[in-house]
Amino acid sequence: MKPMLAYNFTGQNSKGWWMSEKLDGVRAIWDGSNLLSRNGKIFHASRWFLEGLPKNEILDGELWQGRGLFQQTVGKVRTQYEPDWSGIKFVVFDVVNADTFEKRLQLLQTLDLPDHVKIVEQIQCKNREHLEHYKTTIIDSGGEGVMLRAAGSFYEHKRSNSLLKIKRMQTAEAKIVGYKKGNGKHLGRIGALICKYKGKLIRLGTGLTDQQREIPPQIGTKVTFSFFELTTAGMPRFPVFLAKRDYE
Repeated sequence: MKPMLAYNFTGQNSKGWWMSEKLDGVRAIWDGSNLLSRNGKIFHASRWFLEGLPKNEILDGELWQGRGLFQQTVGKVRTQYEPDWSGIKFVVFDVVNADTFEKRLQLLQTLDLPDHVKIVEQIQCKNREHLEHYKTTIIDSGGEGVMLRAAGSFYEHKRSNSLLKIKRMQTAEAKIVGYKKGNGKHLGRIGALICKYKGKLIRLGTGLTDQQREIPPQIGTKVTFSFFELTTAGMPRFPVFLAKRDYE
């Protein structure tokens, strides 16, 4: 069975999508009899680990020991003889069937699962600021990033535009060279800082507080911002203002 794979998030409108923590574990599919890798290899789990898993449902999830413990998890799940799976959890984020994602979530909640099997928390995204706050909270706590699933989407056995991933953000510095006027709720205030980054102009709007929009940092000030990755043209994707570069 081919599992559903994610594309990278590139700033798409995330309102209404389902957000969950991106776990730094090992992808695993429970097919009713065995735990399989994304390439179909059988994990030789401890017998107790398999007991209690449903025989009539296909579960998609991660073998996970905790944040920052990827190498320890890999070391355990790759063992074939007398494996020690203590401390590992099977964190499930999907059921593989033909229903919408919401119905699959409802089904997950009705399953009688053993204590070492957990269901990942899914939160519906309100807007980009909600996503940014959620992502920052996870990464500041040592998490890997965020997964996004389109509302009403179906399970696809391939890489899908209905499933997106956001990994840890990078940071960089830029210099303020101007301001973009705000509109809507920011009318009369600053909508974004116009900054120069490696000879290119970028706008930093997300991340500014109301006070910073009222009294923005002065032109010429160096600022720190975060971003997901660079485009092929060298432009930061989804840049977010963090702070003035005056804390060193």
